[in-house]
Formats: sequence, structure tokens, C-alpha cells
Amino acid sequence: MLVNPIKRGYLTLESWFNISFGTEWNPLYHLGTLSFFLFWVILVSGIYLFIPFHGSLEGAYQSVEYITHDQWYAAGVMRSLHRYASDAVVITILLHMFKEFASGRYLGFRWFSWVTGVPTLWVIVTLGITGYWLVWDELAQYVAIGSARLMDAFRIFSGAMTRNFVAGEMTDRFFILIEFLHLLGQPLLLLFMLWIHVKRLSNVEINPPRGLAIGTFIALLALSLIEPAVSHAPADLSLMPQVLNIDWFYLNVYPLLDHWTEGQTWILTTGVTFVLMLLPWLLPRKEGSKAVVDLDNCNGCGLCFDDCPFDAISIQARTDGARFENEVIVNPALCGACGICAGSCPASNPFRSSRGELKSGIEMPQLTVQQMRKLTNEAIAGLDGVTKILIFGCEHGLDVSRLDRSDTKSIRLICSGMLPPTLVEYALKKGADGVMVTGCRHNDCYFRFGNDWTKKRFDGERKPSLRGRADHRRIRLHGGAETDKTEIENALRAFRLELANIVPPAEIPADKMVANAQD
Repeated sequence: MLVNPIKRGYLTLESWFNISFGTEWNPLYHLGTLSFFLFWVILVSGIYLFIPFHGSLEGAYQSVEYITHDQWYAAGVMRSLHRYASDAVVITILLHMFKEFASGRYLGFRWFSWVTGVPTLWVIVTLGITGYWLVWDELAQYVAIGSARLMDAFRIFSGAMTRNFVAGEMTDRFFILIEFLHLLGQPLLLLFMLWIHVKRLSNVEINPPRGLAIGTFIALLALSLIEPAVSHAPADLSLMPQVLNIDWFYLNVYPLLDHWTEGQTWILTTGVTFVLMLLPWLLPRKEGSKAVVDLDNCNGCGLCFDDCPFDAISIQARTDGARFENEVIVNPALCGACGICAGSCPASNPFRSSRGELKSGIEMPQLTVQQMRKLTNEAIAGLDGVTKILIFGCEHGLDVSRLDRSDTKSIRLICSGMLPPTLVEYALKKGADGVMVTGCRHNDCYFRFGNDWTKKRFDGERKPSLRGRADHRRIRLHGGAETDKTEIENALRAFRLELANIVPPAEIPADKMVANAQD
């Protein structure tokens, strides 16, 4: 199967990180929560630095020098933590954006998170810019003059910004305004933007794994001790700084002003921003049919509401006069068409109606529970071999049809999370010796929770759960991308060998058992 080169490159990077960090602590699987953790580091260190900081033209630079050198062991370390965590959060956000782009997780119904994420990055960048102003050294002077030029390009300021810096008319009053923006105004705006960004998601996690958080903090602390953040010479509006160490994460646009006009710089930055925000529509993607509720088979239990990754399902009072108190409704605009809700519905049990049509309380029109059961029966009927294995796959992971052979058949689902746990038990009862379920890579589900919910259902930690009488030895969960075919084949081969020892020996001729084990 062809994988676009951008996605293949990202998957390769992910694999390298898995080797280095393991799947549980791979930072590429926790870029969002890692960004929130870095925000906490920035916040705490910023509050600490505010105590000895003096917000004035005369006192700002001297107070920062005191923080950096006189109290290097405490406030100085905090300053470095504040600086490096601020740089790190830009890295995690840019990687998060690249990951979503490479994986196609910005198209269709996901446009909202992408479009709100782009301006959020700009809020973070402007927050960093005002932070550099507060140091009031040569770099702050350079940034302040550049910012004044950019702002005065809009006629509404009438050159007032430039006069503050070029004509030497800057006062403590203006400096206090910048201090207010950095310490209160911009952080509140950022908090609001982050809330908007995750508004259409459910079960939002903001804490990374503890080990990853501790490791990240230790790395930042080590960098702060090895390479402390220091200031340039104090700002002097009568002089032009000669040598500056630019922080390219936040100040990358200012060197453009040395060669371009303010208007050209604005055209570039706003143009890039609008192109990024328009990407969901520039590269359209066809979406599947949305989930549909069948009130005749819905008891309003709310399990689909709990499991929906995108907050597309809500619960309301019953409208059809049935004996049940509640019913669920689906908002098509928010529905990701993942089918996780169908997997969470207790009515999706294939044993409910062995002869007639099987109907669930909530269905995916493009792949109903009835069709899944039919595909299961057909696949098992087509199995021919010593150890018969049925594979349920995810359309965003490995194309499991590539694993088909006489004793191994596959069924491709929208998401592994749409698989009713009882369908696995049904497959085992109908003649499969083993069932393997493959989804996306562990901790990297395209629909956020497909892998997690499936594992918890099979482990009895989430309803509907796999019943205890099911032989768990004959069930395997495995995740992998299209580039992980060899790894999944190795796992399938090992599973086949284990099944040869689980199936009663009387049912398998000795010569065939040996041949199967060697295959």
C-alpha cells in the first residue's frame, strides 16, 4: 500500500523515538500534554521571577542581572528554566502541527481544532516577544524597535510606536503596559484560545506520563545549569546593537526587517498564516457517513456518550414514549464517523439475533453490526488450515488484507474501537482458533481512543467488556502503521505458534502441527 512520503517520514521518526523512549514515554505520542506541562513550568518559574523583578526603564535590566548572577542558584536557574521551557513549547507545538498534517488529522470534521490551533501559536509567539522586552537589554531594544515598525505600518498608530523608541520618548508607563500584557493579558488570552482549541474534544488529557514529565524537567534543569540564560548589554536607544543572539523560535521575523519593508514582512507572515488555516479546505477529504441512532434498540445507557472521542454525542430525555428515561443524539457536524460508539453499544452483541437481522442502538451506515457479523461468518468459512486466525484491522493502520492466506483471513473496520467485544467471542465460537485485533500504533490512535477503549474492554476495565468465559489466550491486540507490516507479521507468527499449543492436540495431527509451527 502506498504511503505518502511526508507521513512515511514521520512514521520513521516515530519508530526511532519508540526505540529510544519506548511506546509509553515516546514524546511524539504526548505532544499536546507535554505542551501543557511546559506551560506549567513557564507559569511557576514566571511567578517566581516576578517577585524580584522591577518593572521600570531604570530597574528592569538591573533586576534581571541580579536574578541571573547574584542569585544564580535559585532565581537564575528559574530564569533559564523559563527561557528553555518557552523554547521547548514552540518545538512541541510545531511537532504537533506537523504530526497532525502528516497524519491527515486536520481534514474534514477536524478543521476546527486545526484552524484554532494556528492563531494559538501566534499568541504564544507574541507572549514570548513581550517577555524579551522586559529584560530591556540590546536584544529587547532590537525587538522593541522592530515591533514598533511593524505596528506603525498600520495607520491607526500614526507613528506613535516608533517615536517611543527612535525618538527616545519611551517612559515607564509604556513599560508597565508591556509588563501587564506579558503577565496577565496575554496569558489569559492564551488560556481562552487553548480552551477553544480543545472544545470539540472529549476526555481531554493535560498531563503527560509521569516519567516523561520528570525526564523533561530534568533535561530542562540540566540545560539551565550547563548553559544559563544571560542578557546582552543594557539597552541604549542612542546606539545600534552590533552583535545579537537571536532566539529563532520567537524572533525569527525580525531579521526580515533588515532587508524587507514592514508591508512585505506582514504579507509574508499573514500569508503563511492564512494558507495554514485554509489547509483543511485546500486538500479536501471525503468523509464516511455519520453515526445513526436507532431508538428501537437504544436504551439510553450512555456508554456511547462516554466513549465518543469528539463530543458528538449527547443525552436527552426520551422522545418516543418508550419505557426508557433517556436517549442519545448525534451531532453530525462533530461526528468523526469512527464507529467507536457502535462498539460501545450493548445491543451490538452478535449473539442477540443469530437468525434475524442484528440491529444496534447506534450504527455506522457504511458498516453496520449486522454486516460485521456477516463478514465474520464469511471469513471463518473461508479459513482452511491447521491454526485458523481471524484478524480485525483498522483502516488507518496496516491494511490487514495483506496478511491474508489460507489459514488467516481479515476484516477491515473503520477503527478498532468499533469492534464489539462479543464479536471476538462469537468468532472463536464459530470456528476461529485465534483472533488478532490490530489498530493504529499504541498511544497514537487516529480517532484518539480506539486502541485504549478496545484494550480496556478486553481487560474488563470498560463496558461493554469481553466476558470472562472467553479464552483470552486465543486473543491478541497489536497496533501498527502501514510501515510496520514486518513487525505485525512477526507477532502473528508468534501467535500462531502459541495457538498450536493451546488447541487440544487430539484435534491436530502431529505432522500438521509440526508443519504449522515451522511456517
